Amino acid sequence: MAAPRRLSGGGLRRAPQDGRLEEINKEFLCDPKFSDEEDLEEKLAVFKEKYMEFDLNNQGEIDLMSVKRMMEKLGAPKTHLELKKMISEVTGGVSETISYQDFVNVMLGKRSAVLKLVMMFEGKANEGNPKPSGPPPERDIASLP
Repeated sequence: MAAPRRLSGGGLRRAPQDGRLEEINKEFLCDPKFSDEEDLEEKLAVFKEKYMEFDLNNQGEIDLMSVKRMMEKLGAPKTHLELKKMISEVTGGVSETISYQDFVNVMLGKRSAVLKLVMMFEGKANEGNPKPSGPPPERDIASLP
């Protein structure tokens, strides 16, 4: 009796997910809200591949550990709290995982950019904290707390 043949890269497990994500891509292609988006079909194909790369459990959602891996791979590691805040920003605080719809909506949003998750999070974190420029002001001993 021959041993069962294994597919490399989780091919059997990825097939249903690929189909689900393709259906979601079709919904975006038919959505009039995105009709003026240039190269939408190509962008969606890239988004699907990236999403599948970071969906570690092949369940159609990117969880905290997947976001952690993504940020490390992008060379921008974050703390656990920062990662949770990023997920909350993407999902509107509704979920602890990022669905493919949330992911595509963020990527196609008005502030679209490569590495959108990083840019969105960094922008929010720095909004209220402008960095001082120039040398620090001179202080004397009496001004110390």
